[in-house]
This record gives sequence, structure tokens and C-alpha cells, in this order.
Amino acid sequence: MRKLTQLAMLATALMAAPAFAEMKIAVLNYQMALLESDAAKKYAVEAEKKFGPELSKLKGLEGQAKGIQEKLIKGEGKLSAADQQKLEHEFKQKARDFQFQSKELNEAKAISDREMLSKLKPKLDQAVEEVLKKGGYDIVLERGAVVDVKPQHDITRNVIERMNQLTR
Repeated sequence: MRKLTQLAMLATALMAAPAFAEMKIAVLNYQMALLESDAAKKYAVEAEKKFGPELSKLKGLEGQAKGIQEKLIKGEGKLSAADQQKLEHEFKQKARDFQFQSKELNEAKAISDREMLSKLKPKLDQAVEEVLKKGGYDIVLERGAVVDVKPQHDITRNVIERMNQLTR
């Protein structure tokens, strides 16, 4: 009975093999298609201009805090108690300012990123759909789910090109 079951399974697999041979399969790196698009690259440049000054302020604040910390380390045992306490208070204040401003910057950047994504995702979805229809693919897999793929099966570049046409 067991041999009969195995034989039946083997026969079914052999009959299904031609169907798989005729299937058109593609692989898509969805994240790369989004991030490598002209619109996303343009956003990255704009975000750098928008958030760059705030990031520079943060780096300056971090440098000031490190300078105070170095003074505390070098002056250990040499500073008066009042000077040591003053520097410690100053360091804690800089650290709090850094944390607050860093949190604010991260939140503003996250909001900006979500807005960009909400604008670009419909265009990306449209580009994917058009490339899939044009190519007549039966199955499309996310690139992260595939160990290795031949370049002719990767449609990411086609999607990026189509998305660039849609966002012009």
C-alpha cells in the first residue's frame, strides 16, 4: 500500500512538471525599487537640506557635551567641589538637550519619510502592476525570499524605470 501511494505521488509530480516549466516567474526587490527611484533620490537630497542644519546642531551639542566630560575627567581631583558640580550640571543639561533635540529630529524625519512613502507607494504599485502585465508573469517573489536568482528573472530595474517615467 505504501509503495502504491509513493508511486501515485511520483506520477502526479511528473505530470505537474510541464506546468511548472511553462510558468513565468519573476523576482522583485520592492524596497530597492522604491529607494532607487528618481523621486526617492530627490527626496533624500531635499531631506538632507531640510534636516541637515538640525543634525549639525546636534553634532555641535554632542561635541560640547564631550568637551565638558573631558574637562571633568582631566580635572578630577584638581577641581574645586563647586567647579566640579557646575561642570556636572552643565554636562547633564547638554545631555538632556541632546536627547530632546535628537528625539524631535527623529520624529520630524519619520513624519517626512511617511509622507514621502504615502506619495510614492501608489506610483510604485502602479509601476509594479504595469511591469507584471507587460511581462505576463505567473508568479512574482520578493527578492528577500529567494536565495539566488538569474538576472533575467529580476524585474526590479524594470519597475524602477517605469516608476521614474510615472513620477516625471
